[in-house]
Amino acid sequence: MQRSLTVTVLGLLAALGGCAGLADPFVREGTWAPTHVNDDNLRAMVVNPVDLQHGTGATDSLGVTAVTAVTRLRTDNVKTLPEGTLSGIAPGAGSGGQGGGGGGGGAAQ
Repeated sequence: MQRSLTVTVLGLLAALGGCAGLADPFVREGTWAPTHVNDDNLRAMVVNPVDLQHGTGATDSLGVTAVTAVTRLRTDNVKTLPEGTLSGIAPGAGSGGQGGGGGGGGAAQ
C-alpha cells in the first residue's frame, strides 16, 4: 500500500513537472498582443476628429448651473437636501424601529 501511494505521488509530480515547460500563452511568440487598441477604437468611433482634442458641450444645458454646483462641491459648501414628505413618511417618524405586523404572536385560528 505504501509503495503504490509513493509511486502514484511520484507519477503525479512528474506529470505536473512537464507542465512547467509550457510558455505563458500571452508572451508566446506569434500570439496577438493588444497594442494601442483602445486608441484605435476611439479614433474609429469619433465622427469629428477635433473632438479628440477637446470635447463638445451640450447645446441644451445651462453651464452656469453646472459650474455653481461644481464650485460648491469643491469648496465643501454643498447644499443639504430639503426635508421631503411627499410619501407621507418623514424622517424619524415611526414606531422606534420596532417591527409591526399584526396581533399577538399566536397561531391563526
